[in-house]
Amino acid sequence: MFQDQSPLGRTIYGLAKLMALAGGIVLVGLVVMVVVSVTGRALLWAGLRPIRGDYELVEAGIGFAVFAFLPWAHLERGHAIVTIVTDRFGPLVNRWILVITDVMMLAAAGFIAWRLYDGMLDKFRYNETTLLLRMPLGWTYAAGLVGAVVFFAVALYVLGRSVSNALAGRSELQSSGADL
Repeated sequence: MFQDQSPLGRTIYGLAKLMALAGGIVLVGLVVMVVVSVTGRALLWAGLRPIRGDYELVEAGIGFAVFAFLPWAHLERGHAIVTIVTDRFGPLVNRWILVITDVMMLAAAGFIAWRLYDGMLDKFRYNETTLLLRMPLGWTYAAGLVGAVVFFAVALYVLGRSVSNALAGRSELQSSGADL
């Protein structure tokens, strides 16, 4: 059930990839917007203007992108791993260390999603908006919450995969993240 080629694994991979692609598209859009806005500032003398509220849009977009990339990074083990001590342990111990760290990541993902949800409700309840665009801040939180919920689902799947591998005596493939 918790193998990458299972229907659940393919669904989780597809969802994480979709979120990462959405985050990338948002980042590319932000880069284009910043270039246009900076060009508008530089060419005020020619009648151009910067994009109104560009800082607010960058802030909201970057927030979404961060949460959009978390699921893929965790699924692919793209986080930095410090192995100075754990390299001395055998594969059995390392499999169970991975399970423990995945439990902690699941707890962190759940906490983040819970607090973003609570913050989103708070922003909507008090009708908080950005300064220039009057964009409701609740929608910014809602966008981040989508990524956080997917991150939680991915963390749950990764934990299941780690437990399954540990119980079966299988080691995971070498991570694609940085080993320090």
